[in-house]
Amino acid sequence: MSIVYETLYILRPDLTDEQVELAIAKYQNLLKDQGADNIEIQNRGKRRLAYEINRHRDGIYIQVNYTGPGTVIAPLERAMRLSEDVIRYLTTKQEVSEVQAEEVAVTA
Repeated sequence: MSIVYETLYILRPDLTDEQVELAIAKYQNLLKDQGADNIEIQNRGKRRLAYEINRHRDGIYIQVNYTGPGTVIAPLERAMRLSEDVIRYLTTKQEVSEVQAEEVAVTA
């Protein structure tokens, strides 16, 4: 079984486009260094938060889908927890059968 992970994180709304790109690249490189592959990043843009977080009403949503060993998540979430730019993050695990994983790899 191949394990697919999805990490959604919210960046501070006052970051410039360049700072957002740097943050995305930072976490993408961290994932690659930890052995993740098939990394897909989607910048969902600035959106209104459901409730205020650290005095922020808006946030920049970034979604990252990737495959890899379970050991990749702890360093990624630790880096996000220590960063002042990330106000929230969530990682979910999805089980994908080998046939679906091959189809995803072929279409990617």
